[in-house]
Amino acid sequence: MGKAKSSEKIEVGSMLAIWIATLLATGVALAEEPPFVSLSSASTESSSDFPAAIYGIKQRADAQAGEKWIEPADAVLIRRKEVEWSRYLKTALKLPDWVDLGIENRTRFESYDHPWRSTQTIGGGQTDSQVALRSRVRVGLGNGPFRFLFEGQDSRAYWNNDPGDFVNNTTVNEWDILQLFGSLTLDNVVGSGLRTDLHFGRMTLDFGSRRYVARNDFRNTTNAFDGVHWQVGQGKTWRFRAFLVAPVIRDQVKLDEFNAESVFWGTYVESHHFPWFNVNAFYFGLNDQQFQNKNLHRTYSTFGLRLFKPPAINEFDYELEGAIQTGHLGQLDHFAYNPNAEGGYTFSLPGTPRFLVQYTYASGTRTPGGSQDGNFDPLFGVRRFDLMPTGIFGPFVRSNISSPGWRLIVKPAPNWTVQVKQRFWYLAQASALSVGGLLQDSTGGAGNYLGHDLEFRVQWALSNNLDFDVGYDHWFKGSYFDRLPASANLPAGGNEDTDYFYLQMRIRL
Repeated sequence: MGKAKSSEKIEVGSMLAIWIATLLATGVALAEEPPFVSLSSASTESSSDFPAAIYGIKQRADAQAGEKWIEPADAVLIRRKEVEWSRYLKTALKLPDWVDLGIENRTRFESYDHPWRSTQTIGGGQTDSQVALRSRVRVGLGNGPFRFLFEGQDSRAYWNNDPGDFVNNTTVNEWDILQLFGSLTLDNVVGSGLRTDLHFGRMTLDFGSRRYVARNDFRNTTNAFDGVHWQVGQGKTWRFRAFLVAPVIRDQVKLDEFNAESVFWGTYVESHHFPWFNVNAFYFGLNDQQFQNKNLHRTYSTFGLRLFKPPAINEFDYELEGAIQTGHLGQLDHFAYNPNAEGGYTFSLPGTPRFLVQYTYASGTRTPGGSQDGNFDPLFGVRRFDLMPTGIFGPFVRSNISSPGWRLIVKPAPNWTVQVKQRFWYLAQASALSVGGLLQDSTGGAGNYLGHDLEFRVQWALSNNLDFDVGYDHWFKGSYFDRLPASANLPAGGNEDTDYFYLQMRIRL
């Protein structure tokens, strides 16, 4: 295990102060409702009426959660759970309703052994253990047609000084602007019953299943975009979204900027007219010419369709999502595809267990060095929710893989979720790039079996201000790693099974 330098000491006192404040806030949130309390007089209650007073604080803090939801500027851009928590800091400062103020910190310890990446040259069973911290602060203004939002993020990693440790701009991005934009919202446009929203500036985005464009959750750094986003829709029945942005280029230390040579645009349609047949259809265009090496220039069009039915007790559910990519990678013609399928059933039993089977295929290049590129590009999507944990682990991306698997999800108690998952991993094309695009046997002699992994995960949300997440994944490596030629630069011991463990806590005020 690498040891942190003295200059990288975590400010334990500050962290403890935040944690203690959150625990106190959580205790308030769990307080039972008194028979009657007047919010206007809660602050003047005597010490004997302390439960009523703290309940009054809770009610004011809960104005950003549950039925008292005050919609922030990014409500239609990302998932609601990303911004829904009780604002105890805002309440303590007695800020008005039109001001949103919140802070968040997530601290995660994660560790894995037997590195397999060709860039991690120190092997022999080495263990890479790190502590990842991600802190955010958000300030919003306005709750009418015009709104403004600033969100800053600081992502750091500790215990990462050894040469074999995994560190890049997916783990570290210090002191940066995650979101900074203005928005305009109009309800019931010209009496049509439609709502429209316009956003301009730097923003984060979630689309549909989040396989192709997403605001990162598990990863320590986050995708952001500079540009414009527009949507129009009718309640929860349907909506249409369009955007034209430049992806923000993350730098570990310097302030992030966009590159004018990289442009991303698209449209997305969602229909929820039938509960058993929800439809998403989308188009994403990417023109990325930022690199000096013209062989890395990407000009892609991605067309996709998603059909799904949400889970329900005593009912089957399903999801079918596929995407086709066309265009060019440098001078090569590019054609790739990514079908995904899953089907599940939720049982009317204690814990409402849901069992589902899953399959993911992402094409690879059939003939490396030829005139056509077939590696599917995952764009700006995430993979934690259906493939495996990412962070410093995450050996598989949504490219050149064929992976069947199953998953069991149980809720043994309120706010508890337990998952067990197994997936089998094969290369779609044995001679193409594999395992995160870092290993390759261009002859195909190593075969295509990468092994299988078994994961166990427990999540506990004590409240919407405090939650815990712990997971363990054992990757049984396949014969591919035993057969790789020396030219693949597999680290010593990289063919042995890998164990990954993480424990994280998130606090929000």
